Amino acid sequence: MRYPKECVLKECVEAVIRPLEPADRPLLEDFYRKIPESDRWFMNYDVTDRAVMDKWFEAVEEGGICSILALCESRIVGQGSLYMRGFGATSHVGRFRIVVLPEFRQMRLGTWLLLDLIQLAMDRGLELLRADLVAGVEDKAIEAVQKFDFFKFGELKEYVKDIHGTRRDLAIMIKRLHKEWSDF
Repeated sequence: MRYPKECVLKECVEAVIRPLEPADRPLLEDFYRKIPESDRWFMNYDVTDRAVMDKWFEAVEEGGICSILALCESRIVGQGSLYMRGFGATSHVGRFRIVVLPEFRQMRLGTWLLLDLIQLAMDRGLELLRADLVAGVEDKAIEAVQKFDFFKFGELKEYVKDIHGTRRDLAIMIKRLHKEWSDF
């Protein structure tokens, strides 16, 4: 994968996608402060906690996480991460998370990030890509990944609670990656 990559979003807004670098930490912390708490609630970790960020950047450095950023005018407007296990029964499965600033949603930025994460997963020899998405909250994300051949592998009924304590279903979305799949 070659970076930086320029992309044009809806309304001719330009963005640059590139890998996360250690010097990006202040920009990334600022980015996550702008994400509504109700959105951050469904992440696995509190990304506003400095200790969590320390461990996260360490995992990026060690190769367990591959993270890409989307920038507009030197500010982060989107971030995608591919989480990998280097050993064990699920080492062939990658998980991903994409986060986009509210004002940049519905502009195809998430699509650009997803395409790169799929390619990065294939480049690393992964066989499956998984996303856990909250039904009733992340329905647009569920619809978006289905357009890229993700299918609902399972659903955990009333498994998660939203920020108000309402129980929600967790959809486990899977994409099979084919080694022969490539650009032409």
